[in-house]
Order: sequence, then C-alpha cells, then structure tokens
Amino acid sequence: MVVTIVGIGLLGGSFALAVREKYPKISFLGVDASVVHGQLALAKGIVDEIRPLDEAVADSDLVVLATPVNTMLDLLPKVLDLLPEGATVVDLGSTKEELCRVADAHPKRAQFVAAHPMAGTENSGPGAAFRDLLPGKNLIICDREKSHPDSFKLVEALFRDIGMKIFYMSPQEHDLHLAYVSHLSHVSAFALGLTVLEKEKDEQAIFDMASTGFSSTVRLAKSSPQMWAPIFHQNRANVSQALGDFIIFLQRFKEVIDDEDIQTSFDFMMRANEIRRVLDGIEKR
Repeated sequence: MVVTIVGIGLLGGSFALAVREKYPKISFLGVDASVVHGQLALAKGIVDEIRPLDEAVADSDLVVLATPVNTMLDLLPKVLDLLPEGATVVDLGSTKEELCRVADAHPKRAQFVAAHPMAGTENSGPGAAFRDLLPGKNLIICDREKSHPDSFKLVEALFRDIGMKIFYMSPQEHDLHLAYVSHLSHVSAFALGLTVLEKEKDEQAIFDMASTGFSSTVRLAKSSPQMWAPIFHQNRANVSQALGDFIIFLQRFKEVIDDEDIQTSFDFMMRANEIRRVLDGIEKR
C-alpha cells in the first residue's frame, strides 16, 4: 500500500508515524511546498520519498490532505482529478462545510472521506510531528454516506488501528461544535496574548511574572497564523456566534467585578466549575 501525505506538518506527519508503527510495510510519499519541510520529513522517517503532486497521487492507494484549510479548497478537486480508480483521498482539516461542498461538486466524490482528528499542539511543521499525537484521541468523519464503502472502510480502519475513537456528524454540526470547543479557545488565546503584550511593553517583566496558569492559558497563541486565519475565515459565521456568546459572559464578569458583587462572581465560577464534570466524563469514555 502506498500513502501520500500532502502537507507534511504536525497532523500529516504524526499520522504517518503512527501508521508506520502499526504497518511498517506501507510506503509513504510526501508532497510539500517547502523544500526544507520535505528534507526534514525524509530525515525524520515520516516519508520515504518526496514527489511532485501529480506523480505521488498517480502511484497512491490513499492520499492524505494535511495542508491549511484554504489550500485544501483548491487542492481537493485537483487531487480527485488525478486520483486512480479505487484509490481514496482523506482530509485532516478543522473545517468541513466548505470543503464538503467542493467535494460534492466533483464526479469522484465517492472516493473522498472528510475527516478531522481532534488532536494538535501549538507547534507546526514536520519537526513537531510525533507518533503518539493521535492515539487515544477522537476522529470525526462527516458525510460518511457519501463516501464509497471501500474508501470509508479503509479510512475508518486505519484510524481505528492507530487507536483513535471515531464519531460521525454532518459538516454543519462539525463546524458549529468546533467553533465552541476549539476555534473559540484559539481566538481567546490570541486575544489574551495581544492584550498582555499591548499592556506590558516590558517583555522581561511578562516572562518574570508569568505563572503556569498564564502559560497554559496563552499557549495556543503560539499556534500557526497560516493555519488558523483560514480556519476562522471558513467558519466565520459559527466563530462569530461563539465569540458573541463569550463576549456576553466577559461583559457580565466585568460588571460584577466593577460592582464589587463577590457573590455573583462566586456563583459564576461555581457554574463554570461544572466543566470539570463534563470533561471527566469524556475522559472516562
């Protein structure tokens, strides 16, 4: 079996490393716009060869699209055009509605599987890839009924075999839910980082006084703008809705603090503590 990774970064590279561990006989081809990334992926053993897109796709049983989501909109039709009969293409993107709309317009739609591994770090590039990123995490597959049974079974089996838990939903449900549980947290981290940097011009003072709480909260602000700006744009309606809801609670917190209303502040935090029960339940699944 030959697998091509298009965009050899954190997700694509980690997928390849995890599958290699499980199936060492699978051959991996790499396609990347960056020569440096390609060389690093070879040196790290993520892929066996770097090829041009058309050559790699022509020789592939499975093509994995792991580029930023804006690139995927142009890339998916090209890959489907080049895809051999019986081969499959899967994406690992964080937004689904626009991409699935593009896929639906292509005559080879059945050879495509829309997938999103719910995993990541604030780091990017093949140097950030590691074998244990995906095992134990959730994978969302969208519009599974539109994929050919063979393509769907191949993708589902590979991700199950590396230890992922699989869930199914529509692209619309995916993008709405992700706006709240993923995209909003990244916007918040970027905004917090900007707020502190604007207020504290003395960067050394920030470094000296930053606690582990601040570091963990603002960690996502180190994420790649090249990846996240297109995500926010493609999911702008849902992200805007989530931000609006978040801003309401921020304003309420400001009001109770301004009013010295300690009891309401306490009540807000007690209600928020319920998230512990929800997250603990998810971890026990």
